[in-house]
Amino acid sequence: MSAPNSSERKACWDSRDLLWKCLDDNGDKAESCLKFQGEFESNCPAQWVKYFSKRRDYLKYKAKMETEGFKPAEGPKQPS
Repeated sequence: MSAPNSSERKACWDSRDLLWKCLDDNGDKAESCLKFQGEFESNCPAQWVKYFSKRRDYLKYKAKMETEGFKPAEGPKQPS
């Protein structure tokens, strides 16, 4: 498999950006963005789709941690 050229990379990134915008606008409801998901998957190599999907999850988690902070789960109390 050869690396995508600059126009193929731009098409992939543009598709990713449109999908992410759709997901943001629709509260991450994937069923609302099936058209954009299909374009994203057809314009990007499969490994890139996997990477960008994980990247989005990470960025959303990071933003949540920055705004809400870390809240440890309450477990059993340890004896003093």
